[in-house]
Amino acid sequence: MKTRAQLYQMEASGLLRDLSEYRCLKKEQVYGLYPGKEKVIKNLLVYLLRSGRISRVDDYYCDAPESVQEIDRSLIDAVWVLIDFIDQVEYHATGNFPVKIVFCANNEVYEIIHAGVGKEALVSYIASERKKDENATKFIVMVDKPEQIDELRTDNAVGYCTVAPDGKVQYFQKEE
Repeated sequence: MKTRAQLYQMEASGLLRDLSEYRCLKKEQVYGLYPGKEKVIKNLLVYLLRSGRISRVDDYYCDAPESVQEIDRSLIDAVWVLIDFIDQVEYHATGNFPVKIVFCANNEVYEIIHAGVGKEALVSYIASERKKDENATKFIVMVDKPEQIDELRTDNAVGYCTVAPDGKVQYFQKEE
């Protein structure tokens, strides 16, 4: 017979990994990363908070209390996008500018990129440096405003999106 610790070991290590990777996550995001396991995650959050392994500051669960002062809002938004694909995701991690999150789903590699206002040319340049082929990484480009989409030149973009403050993601495709 398995003990409680053995039953929850995978979720606990995954939850700790996610919080160390993303630093701070909203409660809804933590649950969103583990669909169908809300009760287990709720119990783990209580346990990890009591044992001092994680912290809760305002609406965020964090790897450390000071992490809430360094929140990367575009990374938080990228997690909302990731959650939309989580049932297909095999692996996910943070990336380097302009990539916020890289994830593997259905034997494809995707990168969630943030193109902030005024950064369209820079993001287009970086994205264009990668050759377009059938095995290339696919981009999901987050923009602050839908009007930015026409200014972006990203051959490997499979879609564009905006993320509302409440975490709702709206997707767009560029008309060619």
